Amino acid sequence: MATLPPVRGTLEAQADLSGFIWFRTGGPAEHLFRPADLDDLSSFLRALDPAVQVMPVGVGSNLIVRSGGVPGVTIRLPKAMGKIAVDGMLVRAGGAAMGISVASAARDAGVAGLEFLRGIPGTVGGAVRMNAGAYGNEVADILVEAKIVRRDGSVDTLAAAGLNYEYRHSNLGAGDIVVEAVFQGRPGDPPAIGARMDEIQQQREASQPTRTQTGGSTFKNPHGRKAWQLVDAAGCRGLEVGGAQVSEKHANFLINTGTATGNAIEDLGEEVRARVRDEFGVDLEWEIQRVGTR
Repeated sequence: MATLPPVRGTLEAQADLSGFIWFRTGGPAEHLFRPADLDDLSSFLRALDPAVQVMPVGVGSNLIVRSGGVPGVTIRLPKAMGKIAVDGMLVRAGGAAMGISVASAARDAGVAGLEFLRGIPGTVGGAVRMNAGAYGNEVADILVEAKIVRRDGSVDTLAAAGLNYEYRHSNLGAGDIVVEAVFQGRPGDPPAIGARMDEIQQQREASQPTRTQTGGSTFKNPHGRKAWQLVDAAGCRGLEVGGAQVSEKHANFLINTGTATGNAIEDLGEEVRARVRDEFGVDLEWEIQRVGTR
């Protein structure tokens, strides 16, 4: 790799990602950059050789890192870029802010409509990128605008319409990094908002393997159908490959039982896809992002 530009944050070679990726496995990042602030991030990308691959990562709650690791530069925003501010019914959140933190700040300010973020175990940056959703709502319903640092270091602010949202998809490029988002809420009663957040958390705990090494929903729901029902009906609940397992609790979740590699988790997912395709003629589409080399 070409010489990397100087930074004010931290830049680590052969960095272990498994310490924070939710599956707790996978190969290293060739370089892991934690910028000091927006200017540090922008200037680094501006000076970085355009041929170098860049990948943003939050807390890795919906990510499989293949065993060969991630080439190029992986970028993780620091907590300092996760500040949250409420102005009337608008909630401004940094890209590193967790969904639960945004929902809680909105609740405390009497802003309703963001409760579903309590059920999304990732950062604002990841949620905006993939149009994350839960419990009947998605980011597209509440996003006003997002600030993006492009691969070339330029900074854009896009209205929600500019992201061309679809189900679990936006038009952001692989090297684009969401550093801030503004969400629109509505007036609400803090106790009622809090009760709804508690209800969402209880539903999540009851139906999902939240206390395991997992990566969230594995496959997108095909039109008019539920992915978990197809996986279950194809006989894949509990299926294991090399220490990776289809959750017994929720068939659209894969879990690392403790010894799985990133490759094994992906292999299990592909086996599930093959069985569903053979049984029902449905080609399940990955919702979990899979990155790196095998």
